[in-house]
Amino acid sequence: MKTDFQMDMQNWLRGQMPEAMDWLRRMVGINSFTANAPGVNWLGALTAECFEPLGFKPDFVPSEVPGYGRHLFLSRQGGSAKPVVLVTHLDTVFPPEEEAQNNFRWEEAPAESRIYGPGTVDIKGGTVLIWMMLGALKKFAPRVFEETSWLIAANASEEVMAKDFAARSAERCPHGAEAVLVFEGGPRNGTDYHIVTSRKGRAEYRIRAHGCAAHAGSSHEAGVNAIVALCDAVKQAAALTDYERQLTVNVGRIQGGTVLNRVPHEACAELEMRAFDPAVLREAGVALEAIAVTTPQRSCAVIAVECLGRSPAWPLDQRTLKLFAHWHQAAAELGFDALSVSRGGLSDANYLCHLGPTLDGLGPTGANAHCSERSTDGTKVPEFVETDSFVPKAAMNVLAITRLIRVAKES
Repeated sequence: MKTDFQMDMQNWLRGQMPEAMDWLRRMVGINSFTANAPGVNWLGALTAECFEPLGFKPDFVPSEVPGYGRHLFLSRQGGSAKPVVLVTHLDTVFPPEEEAQNNFRWEEAPAESRIYGPGTVDIKGGTVLIWMMLGALKKFAPRVFEETSWLIAANASEEVMAKDFAARSAERCPHGAEAVLVFEGGPRNGTDYHIVTSRKGRAEYRIRAHGCAAHAGSSHEAGVNAIVALCDAVKQAAALTDYERQLTVNVGRIQGGTVLNRVPHEACAELEMRAFDPAVLREAGVALEAIAVTTPQRSCAVIAVECLGRSPAWPLDQRTLKLFAHWHQAAAELGFDALSVSRGGLSDANYLCHLGPTLDGLGPTGANAHCSERSTDGTKVPEFVETDSFVPKAAMNVLAITRLIRVAKES
């Protein structure tokens, strides 16, 4: 049964919804495609304005990648040495031309409890939910709000996983973090809200085949077909997929050859592999690299395997389970359930989980992130956020963080 405190807080959060949606409307109205640095910076300035009345000071940090916008760090110092890190990002995946072509913009659908638009759930709705949550903490748990050190970390280039954001975040947490809370959208089944407690790591590879060119008509036998050789290597790579070990290998791109009357001398494929267990990912990488054939023979192409990059896994551990328990209890007190789930996709949680216990999916519910298209038959709709998810998610976060801080002080 809800207490008067919980009911008062939820009623207050409902009263904040008009202002919250106004902030969201203004944010969604700014195109913040990763490569649109002026738009990303404009959104960063608006976000800083949003949190200024709560006492947060902005720090705009240029990206190390030319052409990208500035990362934004909003801080509010309390008495704790370790901050609670609240993670969002400024960029979206939609170029201005795509938004215009598909007439993809802020669109309210009250009958569906939805708002359509770029970034509504990924992740501008999460930014607004942070604002609602902090406002509720200030009003209903003022000691927790005042005595906790807060860091809102807003990545300017999350959608392309630029690596410098993690380092800049770590610099602001020299003693680690009390918790890392990521406000990506969180699905729900009825009244069961999903909280993400682990994400797969990723490794990207390129396989190259070097053959021998020849005239396809008059000297076909003198050639070594790089495409054929590459196909054999690709089949071996794809066969490494092991669903029982939660390992996937996806060959996403392949190219080779020039013209039809020439035996192709070069071909390449690019792939990614993902797994929750870092050891499984390492073993798969070793197996993939073993496909390479480095000693050329007259009838055999040379196969080379190159690692293009890695993203660390965020595996489920006891720290995360202990942190999740606060959200599970908070949800129960509010009359619904919080479910621990794993995801195969990447987020900033992969790069920041080393700072402290981490949870993800704490933002509002929505769907169709990265989609701007709408079909005439209604089978395809663009990204949207569900407005009726803001209050329960904000209330759950408030109760859970209050429990987290209280337990941290007692320990």
